[in-house]
Amino acid sequence: MRTYLDWNATTPLRPEVKAAIVEALEISGNPSSVHTEGRAAKMAMERARERVSVALGAEGADVVFTSGTTEAAAMVLAGRGIRCAEVEHSAIKVWCDATLPVDADGIVTVDDPARSSLQLANSETGVMQDLPQGLASSDLTQAFGKVPFAFNWLGVTAGFVSAHKLGGPKGIGALILRKGTDVPALLRGGGQEQGRRAGTENLIGILAFAAAAEAAQRDLESGLWDRVAARRDLLEARLCDIAPEAVIAGKGARRLPNTTCLLTSGWKGETQVMQMDLAGFAISAGSACSSGKVRASGTLQAMGFDDQHAQSAIRISISPALGDDQINRFADAWEKSYSRWRDRHGVTGMAGQGPATKEG
Repeated sequence: MRTYLDWNATTPLRPEVKAAIVEALEISGNPSSVHTEGRAAKMAMERARERVSVALGAEGADVVFTSGTTEAAAMVLAGRGIRCAEVEHSAIKVWCDATLPVDADGIVTVDDPARSSLQLANSETGVMQDLPQGLASSDLTQAFGKVPFAFNWLGVTAGFVSAHKLGGPKGIGALILRKGTDVPALLRGGGQEQGRRAGTENLIGILAFAAAAEAAQRDLESGLWDRVAARRDLLEARLCDIAPEAVIAGKGARRLPNTTCLLTSGWKGETQVMQMDLAGFAISAGSACSSGKVRASGTLQAMGFDDQHAQSAIRISISPALGDDQINRFADAWEKSYSRWRDRHGVTGMAGQGPATKEG
């Protein structure tokens, strides 16, 4: 039996989402049409927009449906000369000057919020940031549904989210804009999404997104993710007991409740991923969008880790459905692989090695 421990990469569809998709398949109209079928589609879409807005704490803001965070970020950041840090997802860094300073815990210093973009939570380490007021934009993708926040309280101009990170389908997300914010359209040719994104709306995806957002908010309010954090702590205690020299990136900072980034210097993260896959466990060596690329994590290097540590990283991101027995089964399987690697390389237990200094 396989165990999925890569929740930050993507999540399985929620039952409520599957039901919403089936219901949406019965809506035949185009939301831009003025006849009865079109108006019904438009009404369903606007109800979904309001549901997503409420789940995000973005009442009164503009919610623009996109294909996901990557597109939403491009709409806001392209050609604007915005600064960010190396810890950002590549969908953000591709448009920004990644020069904002990062400390050993992964915390970013922002000196000019109006010209900066800063994620709320990191996908690799789970490290969460305190967003300064007046921030130009924030990638909210990993935080949405896992930790409580309200867009209207963050003080940011624009936010980006994707549905598949919280039990929704892939290929749908949103750009959230403070009311009255002007963003030039990347896709032109129609007046959809208040003129900000041309093309017939993905109504099935939008209704499914709304169902996922509401379900995720209910989970959050129930305290479900507090219980996840307790299991994450159990996992980390087991792994560090097995390998005293291992380092948990960002452990000194506030983190997402489900995310562990474990560094075991000298033991390649890609090797661990393959060994755990064969043992029946899905984990990753970092962000899903950079997996398979043989290079050290830019996030970990920005935090000051040397190449040996950065290349050894694995990310374990657990789901709310995971039980203590599955945590322990994974730790047992990882211990077997670790013992083989340790014996083969003559590694002995030693004190954990933290990040290298910026000078060294």
